[in-house]
Amino acid sequence: MTANESGRDRQSAASEPPAVPPETAAELVELERLQQALAESEERARSHREQYLRALAELDNVRKRAQRDIEAANRYGLEKFAAELLPVKDSLEAAVESAGRTDSRGLREGQEATLRLLSQALERIGVRVIDPAGEPFDPERHEAMMAEESATAEPGSVLRVVQPGYELNGRLLRPARVIVAREPAPKA
Repeated sequence: MTANESGRDRQSAASEPPAVPPETAAELVELERLQQALAESEERARSHREQYLRALAELDNVRKRAQRDIEAANRYGLEKFAAELLPVKDSLEAAVESAGRTDSRGLREGQEATLRLLSQALERIGVRVIDPAGEPFDPERHEAMMAEESATAEPGSVLRVVQPGYELNGRLLRPARVIVAREPAPKA
């Protein structure tokens, strides 16, 4: 063998990949598969994190929007209530202005008109009068001012209403102040 031949053999041996034992080749394939699975898992984790952050931002936006809606509803409710009371104020101002120029009959008519306007305004915003005359006494909706003997009314029922109660959309604003019937005392 010549020097050239032995140099070529060394060169070709250096350019060929070294032989890999079969156990190492299987481990390399498994390592490559695991690296690919890791890359896919990292991508899914990144995607899930982005979805989570978007959902968190959306939740915050919904919360802020709901808060703005509540504030607007409260503002609108007060505006509506104030607008309903303006005609009542106008009527009272007119009554005060004309008090010196009218007779008592005219003043009475003005007061009745003002009361009607106020009642209508309260009714339009949902205020309902509680007038429980003849109904059984209900401590949740009525306030007993006193009890009075009655031969005709059912004991424990409302005999008379001293002051009507009011509720707004089913919620009690003020209980009705009432006189409750009781059985007459036996005659001695």
